[in-house]
Formats: sequence, C-alpha cells, structure tokens
Amino acid sequence: MRVLLNQNVPRVQWDSLYSSNNYSSPFQSYSFYSFFNSVDGLSANVFACEENNEILALCVVTLQKEKGVKGFFSRRAIIYGGPLIRSNNPNTIPVLFKKIKAYYKRKAIYIEIRNYFDYSNYIDIFKNLDFKYLPWLNYQVPALNLEEVKKNMSASRLRQIKKAIKNGVTWKEATSIDEVKVFYSILKELYLRKIKKPLFPEAFFLEFFKQNTGKFLLIVYQNKIIGGIMSPVESSKCIYEFYICGLDNEYKEQYPSVMATWAAIEYAHIHGISTFDFMGAGNPNEEYGVREFKARFGGKELNYGRFIYILNPSLFNLGKFGLKVTSGLR
Repeated sequence: MRVLLNQNVPRVQWDSLYSSNNYSSPFQSYSFYSFFNSVDGLSANVFACEENNEILALCVVTLQKEKGVKGFFSRRAIIYGGPLIRSNNPNTIPVLFKKIKAYYKRKAIYIEIRNYFDYSNYIDIFKNLDFKYLPWLNYQVPALNLEEVKKNMSASRLRQIKKAIKNGVTWKEATSIDEVKVFYSILKELYLRKIKKPLFPEAFFLEFFKQNTGKFLLIVYQNKIIGGIMSPVESSKCIYEFYICGLDNEYKEQYPSVMATWAAIEYAHIHGISTFDFMGAGNPNEEYGVREFKARFGGKELNYGRFIYILNPSLFNLGKFGLKVTSGLR
C-alpha cells in the first residue's frame, strides 16, 4: 500500500471513491480541492491510499493562516467533513494519517478533522495516532418533508418565518459577482463587529461563485440584499451552511439570518436534497449562543465530535492566546 499526493492521485479513481462513499461531502471532492487552490494565500493537498490500482482512502487537507504577523501563529491544517474511507479497510487510516502528519510537521501547528459523519468506529485508531477526540455538536434538518420540518421547529421560529414572508421578504440564488460582493460586505461587517474570528478574503467567496462550487442564497427585501447563506451542495444528499449573515439589527421585522437558514432548507426541499447541515454547534461543555439559534429549527442533534493533533504544542498555546487577544480566535 502506498500514499499518493496531489497530481499523482488519479482523477477517475478519486471520483469513483467519492461517488460511492458513505463519508462523501463536497469538501472531499476534486472540485473543492481545485477551488481552494485557486485562491491566493490558500492551499489544499489531497492524500490517497492506493493498492492494486484502487484508492482505498482519501483525504483533502486545507492549509489556512491569517495575514501578517498572525500568520506564523495560526498555520492550521483543516479537514472538513472527514476522510473518505472504504468501510472494509480501516487499516488504511494509520497509513494515510502518518503521511499527513509527517507532511505538515513543519507546515502547520495543528491538524483538525471536523467530522460531519459518524467516525465513532475509528476513534481508537485515531487515538493510537495521538489525535485527541473533542466532543462537538451539530444539527441536521431532514428537508424533504417541509410540513414535518415546520412541525419540528420552535413556535417562535415558525412565527418569525411567517412574519418575514408576510412582510415581503424573499430569497433568490445569486446571479452576479456584484451580488456576492454585497453578501461579503454584510458578512465581513458581522465578523468585525460581532463574531471577531478570522474570515476568508473576498476572493474566496468570488471564486466559490465563479467556479459554481455551491450556492449563494440571498435574502431580499424591497429589492435590497439584507442577508444570505453560502452553501456547498452534495448532489441530492446534503446542503451545508458554510457562511451565513444578515442585517438583523437594521431589519428586525424581516429576520434576515433566520430567513437565510430557511432559504437553504427550502432550497433543499425544492431540489430533492435530503438534509440541511449546520456544520457545527460548538462544544457541548461550553456556552455557545449560536447553538440555541440553530436548535430552534428543530433539526436532529448530533455529536460526531472532532479530532485534533497538535504538531507544535508551544506554538499552539502561544498562538491560541495571541490570536484570542488580537482577533477573538477561540
């Protein structure tokens, strides 16, 4: 068994594993890998275990960091969704991740796997590789039956959606770069004012639109964009909340953030996509205000957790403290 890297991974075999794997998400696709590498300052690598001309496991790893001085202390290898693994080949995980750990030893401070699927059968394998398991909640909303979705929502959330629609709020797919720029301006202001965490540059969002990597669903009121959601889509399987924003203070009676989430759920229903995924609701042992917002949509609460491997403990602790002070990174 050998591990292939980047251009040495056969596209046909990659697509074959991706299309048939239970752990497939947009973030492990060739299109996401290609998109991520197209943005200046960002990069991604793909690692694949191959034996007898067959790919048995595959993982797309993104390398991210902040600008300037903070960049040195924020180098992180993020794996969205988790690796693609053939269910009858768990022995590929040590081979694959020993290679990933060695590759990023001096390139990143830590490696984090953000699980969007149940990898509980592999926890002991990851622990033996010195990955630490962290509990991490998420919500997924079954979207095919819209009436059932409404029944599972909190009464207050359903009232907000009905009121916003009555007030003339609608949603639409973004059709131009200019509309995506409006979305980004709202999102950037939200991150500067309230969230205070690192945000990808505008080019990330523009390329996402240009390359049709997913959907921008925009909230419109009186012909003005007041919010929206950026959503990778996995065929008929799932639509994800990657980024969401809304001018909630300016348009209190229109509930733009609520309507952005509703837009993705309704989009899923219309297009036969079975699930809407919130992509995380925080550590259950820590307070997280956004968790309540997400929970009120009535989705199924999950705890697939995360795996983290710290490559450089001293820089990890120093960077965590420094970035928390300067940019609110937790």
